[in-house]
Amino acid sequence: MCLGAKAEPTPASQSRLRTWFPELSDDTQSKFEIYHEELLKFGKAINLISVSTQSRAEAVHFGDSILAAKLIFPILVPQKEIYDFGSGNGFPGLVMSAMYPQLKFILVERDGRKAEFLKHASSKMNLLNVQTLIKTVEDLPDSSCHNVVTRGFAALHKCMLMARKPMAKGGKLFHMKGDSFTSELASVPSQLFSHWNASLLGNYTLPETNSVETVVLTEKLTD
Repeated sequence: MCLGAKAEPTPASQSRLRTWFPELSDDTQSKFEIYHEELLKFGKAINLISVSTQSRAEAVHFGDSILAAKLIFPILVPQKEIYDFGSGNGFPGLVMSAMYPQLKFILVERDGRKAEFLKHASSKMNLLNVQTLIKTVEDLPDSSCHNVVTRGFAALHKCMLMARKPMAKGGKLFHMKGDSFTSELASVPSQLFSHWNASLLGNYTLPETNSVETVVLTEKLTD
């Protein structure tokens, strides 16, 4: 992979993730460590994560994705792929695919350089269940998506509009949000609720930072 990146020192041991999430296998934790190294190597070159969160990446990026997955995965539409819309730096798709190697993940990213990073990182992590598409959400086939996760992608109403055609009836779109979700939900035009049902799936607190995060679920009601 050639992204003009300057190699940074590898991160300190991911002992905090191993302490916070001891239930995850050693293989999964090792994949997280590889991913973290690649983020630091290529982060500046293609703006993967902000400098302010680099030292707290285990909590604000990895921990966020892990805890959201624990809410999301028990209620997925069964036997269907999981899409990560606007995957960008790979959160949450790469973390979740390492946690659930038996499931197929499709990372959708329109930025070619970031898509190349996703391909590179998934290869380094030896994730055989990941496919990366260099596409916009709107370019996906109609009714092709049954399970979708998003993080830092778009405001609720914009995401619902972009996903209206590719989402199948009965499909579940999971939005990982911070404390802005109430204002975003209030801003959703009422006519969208003829096509979607919105609900609060749950909250969780990030380790170390004590930041409270939220998953909002929107379910497609119509074709």
